Parts: sequence; structure tokens; C-alpha cells
Amino acid sequence: MYPPSRKDFISLTLSDPHSQNYNNGKHRRQSCWRKWKQLSRLQRSLILFLLALLLILGLLSYSSITEHWRGLSDQEDWLELNDRELKAIPPDAAGEARGPNIPILVKPPVKKKIFANKRGPPSLQRDANVSDTVGREKQEQVVQEDEGEEEEKQKKIVSWRGAMIEADQATEPPPSANEKEAAVPPAPANPAGTVPLEVSPETRVRLEAVCDAFRHAWKGYKDYAWGHDELKPISKSFGEWFGLGLTLIDALDTMWIMGLKEEFAEAKTWVEKDLSFNKNVDVNLFETTIRILGGLLSTYHLTGDQLFLEKAKDIGSRLMPAFKTPSKIPFSDVNIGKGTAHPPRWTSDSTLAEVTSIQLEFRELSRLTQDPQYQEAVNEVMTLVHKLPGKHDGLVPMFINTNNGQFTHKGVFTLGARADSYYEYLLKQWIQGGKTEDNLLEDYLEAIEGVKKHLVRQTGPSKLTFVGELSHNRFNPKMDHLVCFLPGTLALGAHNGLPGDHMDLAVQLMETCHQMYKQMETGLSPEIAHFSLQASDGSDVIVKPADRHNLLRPETVESLFYMYRFTKDAKYRDWGWDMLQSFNKYTKVSGGGYTSINNVRDPLSTGPRDKMESFFLGETLKYFYLLFSDDMELLSLDKYVFNTEAHPLPIWPSPPK
Repeated sequence: MYPPSRKDFISLTLSDPHSQNYNNGKHRRQSCWRKWKQLSRLQRSLILFLLALLLILGLLSYSSITEHWRGLSDQEDWLELNDRELKAIPPDAAGEARGPNIPILVKPPVKKKIFANKRGPPSLQRDANVSDTVGREKQEQVVQEDEGEEEEKQKKIVSWRGAMIEADQATEPPPSANEKEAAVPPAPANPAGTVPLEVSPETRVRLEAVCDAFRHAWKGYKDYAWGHDELKPISKSFGEWFGLGLTLIDALDTMWIMGLKEEFAEAKTWVEKDLSFNKNVDVNLFETTIRILGGLLSTYHLTGDQLFLEKAKDIGSRLMPAFKTPSKIPFSDVNIGKGTAHPPRWTSDSTLAEVTSIQLEFRELSRLTQDPQYQEAVNEVMTLVHKLPGKHDGLVPMFINTNNGQFTHKGVFTLGARADSYYEYLLKQWIQGGKTEDNLLEDYLEAIEGVKKHLVRQTGPSKLTFVGELSHNRFNPKMDHLVCFLPGTLALGAHNGLPGDHMDLAVQLMETCHQMYKQMETGLSPEIAHFSLQASDGSDVIVKPADRHNLLRPETVESLFYMYRFTKDAKYRDWGWDMLQSFNKYTKVSGGGYTSINNVRDPLSTGPRDKMESFFLGETLKYFYLLFSDDMELLSLDKYVFNTEAHPLPIWPSPPK
């Protein structure tokens, strides 16, 4: 067979359809080229310019689209991260205890979200400082559902320090009466506030100063007294009262509120691993209730961490033997290891303030555990005191007998030590319970009228209003620093609808408590002040040598906090700032911690007492922080009531009418 000739090859090629397509395309390209060459130079330039312009516009559009796609992808990744890492965990769920750096979020039913630039919650991104709690315009985002009538129902405010906070009322159906009474723990509180705030430089400086003070105090405690009750900062050692880590437990909710994550985490680890109440030790019922039980309940509500509720139930049950008395008025001391209780060795009396200032905590423990024994025990005390003879226009004596349940040492009336928090808890129980317990309100209103009638006077020199004492119908112009709780309590009552003249008295007494600091050479108040009733050019405040000490007490700054919250008068903040600077100047110990002092009248020789009370961290610094915070929703006084150790507990839902 012969190979094909060139003619045959050409014939085969022309008959091939693929070859025909190739040739047709070639002819078309040649035809287009001829047409292009026939165009004038101006026409060709115009066409090339338009093509170049279209190319540039196409590239710009492609860049914008790909960036948008990338952003959507990042948001999907963020959503997936949060669904995986921040899934809501019911506070009552069993399981491993959670640390403060794991936010517990109520997952919102929303469709559109606005996200911070950084992945994950801001509380997991930074070291603890004041910026954790203020000025976070881009770290708390308002999330809205923009779907017609559903817009208002779906509005939420996200806070990364604790919970999903409803901007308006809850959209779920209202609970039944039984559900309202059930002890369903509320969502963890929102210490960081609910809206981004514009924080002034002055506010930022003051908040940071409080956090610095706390860190300095905590450093001393951690270095020299870790796990013990109190720091002795001068000798760099510790003091033991009950052996239960009082300072650490008292400070838990303060650290959470301030956003001090590392400090909180290490304290929580100690509570989890080292705190045991199975000890053969006598504890004071009142102090253990307000500091330890109150501190654990408050921290549970703020964090949602079941660990703190379990510890609260443990100590609460161990305190119950105190109520096994003939009169149901509890003994002052309990052995929490043996389950026995007894009065002090020198008397069978209990202090009235102590037996009537444990109610907020035990009532809340019953609500959470659904065990009525705690609330029944403390309510019975209030019922007995309500009916007792021996009051003087609502004022009560300082002691009550545990055997017969009667007042003792009658005729002496004070709002200072041994009686003070009785009056405070009358109002706060009424608020806690939804303003339904009329006996509490009746006793409180009668007592305030008794205070105004028998104990309120004015000084001669400057007409300062103060609260004195009555001893067998004889007036004594003596006022403990403890009485400076009263302006705040009066203001709280007025805020809750009580008579307006309560607020007038609060304003006057607040000025007096301020002067107890301002008129001292150190800028710090004495433990006890006497007041001059004589008209003269002299000083209003008289301090006896035995009364010149300062214990780092919180009552004045506590009332400043209430007064600022309700009036927004900046002078109360300024007064508090002066006080904080005086604490730093005269009580701060260089190696860590703060110390109480012996003499507020001598700046050159204050006489350090080598003791930092647990309430300096649990109350004093907490109230300073709340005073300077611009966030009025940070522990809103319409949602929380503070126990007498500054531990916030939730106000109960009002029962259905």
C-alpha cells in the first residue's frame, strides 16, 4: 500500500470537520484583523480606552465582592466559635465549676448581629484593668431584629461580662405563680453594664484608682495571708478569726464587679479546692452569715457558677443549730463542725442587730434551694420582735434574751453598734420580698419617726444634723461612724416610694458624715464622734482620745453611693474621691495591703494597728467603685438589694395580684 499523496492529504483535511472549524476560525480572525486595520487611528484609540476602563472597573468590583465574601466567612466562623464555646449553661446544671473567664450567655433569638473586630469575648482578650469595665464602645454591641412588628420584641443588649440583658421586658410568656415562687436562679448579673458608655477622663482615673487600691490590698493578702481570715500588713502576717478565709470570700463579688479576672480565678480555685466548713470551730452566726453566706450567694448570682451555691448550702445548713433555743431567738455562736450552738460565755443574751440582720441571706437560700427551713427560722425571729413590748416609738433596745425572747437592757436606744442593721434590714427585707410584707414596712416607718422625734439634733456651730443616742431618757450627742449607713438607707426608702422627708433627712445626714472626715487632720473619720450643741465658733465634731481610730469602714462611702445614684449630684463623688485619697495617703502599706489606724487627728503619727478588715475589700472598695461608675445599670438598685456586708442579692419578682 502506498503512502497518501499530498493531494490526498489535503482532501482528507478538508473533509475533516475539526479541521474545517479551525480554518473557519482562522478566516474569521483574518477578517476581524482586516476590519481593525481599516479603522482610523482615532477609532482604534477610543476602543482601546473603553476596554481599559472596563477592565479597571471590573477589577475594582471584584476586590469589593471578595472582601465582602471574606467578611461573611469570618462572621460565620465567629458564630461557629460562639456556638461551640459560649453555649448557655444553666446555673443549676451539675458538672464542673466554671471560672470567671467563661461568660455564660443566654442565647438570643436574633437574626442580625454586629460583631466586635476581635474574635471571642473581650473578657478573654485582655489583662484586667479598668478598661475591662468602662469605655467599651466597640466591645458591647446592640443587636437588633429589624423585621417590622418584631423589632421591639427582639431588641437585645449583649454584655460579655456575664449575661444577655433584655433591653425591654422579656418576650417570653409571663411565668405562673408557681414558677415565680420557684427558686430558678436568675441569669448571671451584668457587672459591666448594659450599654456602651462615654466615660470621662476623670471617671476613668477614679475607677482605675479604686482598682489599683484593690490590687494593692490583694497583693498583701495573697503574699502574707492567703487562705486566712485577715491580713496584718505591717508585720506581713495574718490574723485568724474563724479560719474560713473571710477576706477572700468577702472579696469575691468585688473582684467580679471590677473585672479582675486573674484575681477572681485564683480565689475561686481556693474556694473549690481548699474551703471546707467541716471544722471543729466556733463561728459567730451574724458575721458568718453576712460575710460568708452572703458573699457566696452574691457570687453565685453574679457568675451563675454552681460551686458557690453548693458552698452556700453547706455553710447555711451548718448554721441552723443556732436557732435551737427555747425562744427561737438564735444563739450568737455555732460550732459548724459539731453542729452545736451556744450564747457567749458571759451572757445568755444575743445582740438585737445580729439576730435581725441575717434574714436577707437565709430567705434567699430558701428561695434557691426550695427548702423552707431557712426562711421560716429567720422570719420567726422578725415576727417575735415585731410583737415585743419595750420599744420606744419604734426604737428597739440593743439586746434580746435567747431563753425567754424578751428585750434586755431596756431604755438604751442607738442606731450605732448592736442595733444599726436591724433598721436597715427592715427596709431591705420589704424590698427584697417585693414590698408585700406589711409588718416590716410598718416597723421601719415607725422607727424612722422615732429617730426623728428622739435622736435627731443639730450642732451649735454649723447646724449640722446628726443622730445621737438615748439612755433612760437622757440624750447623748454621740454618733458612731456606723450610723452613716442611715443616709443611704433613707434614700433607698424614698426611692421606693416612702415619704419625701426621708430624703431630706438623708441629705442633711450625708453632709454630717462628710464633715466627720473633712474636719479631721487626716481626712479620715474617727470611729465615734461627739457633737457640740453649744452655739460657738468652735468645731462641730469633738473626738475623744479613745475614739480616734479608723477601721477602714464603709458606711459613709456606702451612703455616698446611694445618694449619687438617686440624685446624680457630683459633689458626692468628689467627697468620695477625697476620702479615697486620704485612705491611700494614711493607711496604705508599702509592701501590700492597707491598715486601720489609731489616730485620725495626727497626720504625723497615725499609729497603724496592723490589721486590714475583710470588709475593706468586700464593702469599702466595692462602694467606691460603684460610686465612681457611670453605669447606673451596674447592680441596679431596682434589681438588687445589698446585704449589710455589701453583697448584692436579687429582688424577688412581685407575686401575681
